[in-house]
Amino acid sequence: MRLFSGLNKLLTLLGAQLLLWVFLLGHPGTAQASLLHFSGVPPADLGLRDGLLRPCASPAHCARQDWPLADPKAALQQLALELEAIPGMEIEASSGSPELSYLHATAESQLFGFVDDLELAVDPSGSSLQARSESRLGDSDLGVNARRLDQLRSSLNPG
Repeated sequence: MRLFSGLNKLLTLLGAQLLLWVFLLGHPGTAQASLLHFSGVPPADLGLRDGLLRPCASPAHCARQDWPLADPKAALQQLALELEAIPGMEIEASSGSPELSYLHATAESQLFGFVDDLELAVDPSGSSLQARSESRLGDSDLGVNARRLDQLRSSLNPG
């Protein structure tokens, strides 16, 4: 009986060490911000159409806003710098020469690795900044995309 008790303790200890090693070796580093990774397929219709970001097909997993600003190009430059500093956020594309006028970034959730596409663009009149954030997977984002846009907008007017 004593042999089985000692063997059981040894197997429990080995199992705990194995789990620890699996966790440490599989732990996401800076390149992968999430524990799991459900990225989905990038939308084929990203970008501008006649100078405008596309509308949201469903507000359940997408948010779209226009922000009237005195200098939308400067605001876009500021947001690009802020986005680079956010964990799980990757700037995928930006265009505009010599000034930035369009930006596409992806935001990856920390736990499950769901990916959202964020687009920011200066409108054709140059008087506002267009913002769009959409989940690639699922029917509902639980308000994540709308909150993301609200936070970005509020960072332009701290106070």
